[in-house]
Amino acid sequence: MRTTIPAIRPRRPGGGKIRARGRPEMARFKSNPRAPRRWPAALAVLLAPAPALAGGGPDSGDTAWMLTATALVLFMTLPGLALFYAGMSRSSSVLSVLMHGFAIACLASLAWFAYGYSLAFGDGGGMNAWIGGPGNLFLAELGRDSMAASGAIPESVFIVFQMTFAIIAPVLVVGSFVQRLRFPAVLWFTLLWLTLVYCPVAHWVWGGGWLAGLGVLEFAGGLVVHLTAGTAGLVVAAMVAPRQGFPKRLSRPHNLTLSVLGAAILWVGWFGFNAGSAVAAGSDAGMAVLTTQLAAAAAALAWMALDWLRHGTPKVLGIITGAVAGLVAVTPASGYVGPAGGVCIGLAAGAACFGCTAWIKRGLQIDDSLDVFAVHGAGGALGTLLCGVFAAESLGGAGLHAGSIGGQLAIQAAGVAAVLLWTAAATFAIVKVVGLLTTVRASEEEERMGLDLSQHEESGYHLE
Repeated sequence: MRTTIPAIRPRRPGGGKIRARGRPEMARFKSNPRAPRRWPAALAVLLAPAPALAGGGPDSGDTAWMLTATALVLFMTLPGLALFYAGMSRSSSVLSVLMHGFAIACLASLAWFAYGYSLAFGDGGGMNAWIGGPGNLFLAELGRDSMAASGAIPESVFIVFQMTFAIIAPVLVVGSFVQRLRFPAVLWFTLLWLTLVYCPVAHWVWGGGWLAGLGVLEFAGGLVVHLTAGTAGLVVAAMVAPRQGFPKRLSRPHNLTLSVLGAAILWVGWFGFNAGSAVAAGSDAGMAVLTTQLAAAAAALAWMALDWLRHGTPKVLGIITGAVAGLVAVTPASGYVGPAGGVCIGLAAGAACFGCTAWIKRGLQIDDSLDVFAVHGAGGALGTLLCGVFAAESLGGAGLHAGSIGGQLAIQAAGVAAVLLWTAAATFAIVKVVGLLTTVRASEEEERMGLDLSQHEESGYHLE
């Protein structure tokens, strides 16, 4: 969902119109000499404009695309992200990772219905710069024929599309603490984090809040989803004791096949994530698809090349992680930049996120289990900043709100700093509160046993 300030789009040569080539069925009709001479009436019917819907109903094309995009984004989480994370965890905790994703999807859906949508997109009155109001709690203001602000799709479709973003953000955080957090703590953390972090930041950027007024370019979630999730993951990983053996002995993925499948699903679903944020089946959505594909490909190859240079062989884990880093980085810029901008953002993300993984684990010695901050936090921040460069019309972009690259970069940096600081502070407080409500960290015995058995009394694999 892009910011409410419209982007400046360059005019295409010739107006971008495509000439019709005629209808072959009309040629067949005219070639029949025995046909009755009704062609003037038939031609008039064919050329007549479609009648407008009474009352200005939804655009069927835009609505169909947004329904498809919604399904794609949920497909990213279930099963895409679930398989991606599960394959990289230990075999004794694979079910717990899948359970986290599934349970969070259910919990976040109901929270979005009860109050999340109202806080993120409602009118906050005198507090509207910071948070939405309670007027639409339990979707009280939603009618069957209510239309979204764009006027082209039903509001119900917009609500569920945004719901899928509220689902995937806390599921991303799971990757930072796999194999360590007890299940009740995950549920409490998710509920509080959605309320105190996701909803306010979504309102700042997409709901008419202060960052939207400042002119931040944020097309599809670099700040709202990825920087919040990455920052929260880093804070949780730093506050909770690391896995046993860290940092001398790092856990290896138990099933890379699952992770490759999950990464492939993420890549496909990301077209709904980015192109769906245009909220229309138009040129912005088309450009978002193109830049998303190019950025993912460039980042995957960049990460693979760095792995090759460092380890002497190209790594499967490296190429799929690089692809996700490219998808993350292009997210805030996807509808604003051109193809060359997408490639440049992807290459930068592949290199920067690759370096960040080693810095977090070996430099800072923080057990961010699946590199959530290195990929999503750093990638989201980098993409947000580079959007302020490559969105310039002179570089093939749609235009800058600030009028200059320097001015736009300052706005983008302010957005990154504000979201990072608020998320870090709020997440720290949330973990402290959750610790008062329930035991957060799994015990050493529970970790050795595996969270599948210790938390759910089930096992992901039964080998006879």
